[in-house]
Amino acid sequence: MMVVLMLFVFLSTAFAQQKKYEVYSVGFYNLENLFDTIHDQGKNDYEFLPDGTNKWGTLKYTNKLKNMATVLNEMGTDVVPAGMAAVGVSEIENSRVLADLVNHEILAPRGWDFVHIEGPDKRGVDCGLLYNPKLFKPIASKLAPYTTEDNDTTYKTRGFLIVSGEMGGEVVHIIVNHWPSRYAKSPARERAGVLVRQLKDSIMNEQPDTKVLIMGDMNDDPDNKSMKKCLGAVREKEEVKGATDLYNPWWNILRKKGHGTLKYKGKWNLFDQIVVSGNLLGNDRSTLKLYKTEIFSRNYMFQQEGRYKGNTLRTHAGGVWLNGYSDHLPVIVYLVKEAR
Repeated sequence: MMVVLMLFVFLSTAFAQQKKYEVYSVGFYNLENLFDTIHDQGKNDYEFLPDGTNKWGTLKYTNKLKNMATVLNEMGTDVVPAGMAAVGVSEIENSRVLADLVNHEILAPRGWDFVHIEGPDKRGVDCGLLYNPKLFKPIASKLAPYTTEDNDTTYKTRGFLIVSGEMGGEVVHIIVNHWPSRYAKSPARERAGVLVRQLKDSIMNEQPDTKVLIMGDMNDDPDNKSMKKCLGAVREKEEVKGATDLYNPWWNILRKKGHGTLKYKGKWNLFDQIVVSGNLLGNDRSTLKLYKTEIFSRNYMFQQEGRYKGNTLRTHAGGVWLNGYSDHLPVIVYLVKEAR
């Protein structure tokens, strides 16, 4: 007997006459330095060791796991009680931390698994994908490298994790990103946008009907050149002319509503985004379609007092351990499909 875990919702008659729909929640979360306490050979992870700058011992690590598990466990549950189908994550050190995370007592009942491929980042941080096997079934995965325009082999940064899988009976490709930081100049992120656009084009040229979700911490806002021109993610649905075009639902959330995922010097940015292929838009819900978006937050994820009241409550600030969560807020897209 098939156990239905998705939420069946009654959408308004704007869609149909009281039809039932399956809703899948897909998200992204920058976990802000989820390091274990063990040195990884060849990686500059020394500040996250027991004798390092952050005095990163068992107490801090176990509290960090608990905090991350708490957020991940609650993500999406306001709409889908079964929780997330898939969550891309960044700033994770290795497979060990993801195994510890999904096996944490808070998350273990959900039965999550993960995809991780070790990358070349000098500091040792990678991207990964957490998923609920009952809602998303991986078929293949690979790590596409970040390459400079002049093929500078000394420049090593995070690649692009591509996980292809089945969701709602359809093939979905998820590309998880963590683009070069703001310490790098804009062209470094513009290059990332070009490379990811090429990856999307390659996937959709081979499989025109497939769906693509491009997610990550882009270290740029939706209207920066890397996103709007290099990746080609447009602001309005009306600008999407075909299945392979890209729509960025976060652009208006930042510029019209003033909402973001991280705050710097009192100003919100929205670096954490999930961009969708054009075939995820429209009212034909016989296939997966974008339903709505959410910046996920809970009061406990923010500083409640002091000079930085209203900022995200991060792990460390000014060399002080705050026992917080992340300097970023997670983002979620909800995909809907008519139930059969």
